[in-house]
Amino acid sequence: MANEETILAILREAKGEITTQQDIAKKISCSVGKVNYVLKALVEKGFIKAEKFISSNHKKQYKYLLTEQGIKEKISLTEKFVEKKKKEYDELQKELDSYKRVVLS
Repeated sequence: MANEETILAILREAKGEITTQQDIAKKISCSVGKVNYVLKALVEKGFIKAEKFISSNHKKQYKYLLTEQGIKEKISLTEKFVEKKKKEYDELQKELDSYKRVVLS
């Protein structure tokens, strides 16, 4: 799925290596058009930057890199995700404890 969080994660994992729209589209089984749409939004927000480069077959392409603001956003999203999962875990633990009390009493 081509969403901002997924693309930010891919760019973080790339660690500065050249990452093109085609690379991202292949990784998430999505069209290049959808990836392009999300990338433009991320550039507008200042989370990533696009730099031109010439590929090995002499085509002009863009590589996408996280900006400092993009890294901060990714950290924030990750913290929210972890907090959500902790809450889900706590709720499941309470539910499990409740079932244990019923079954074991």
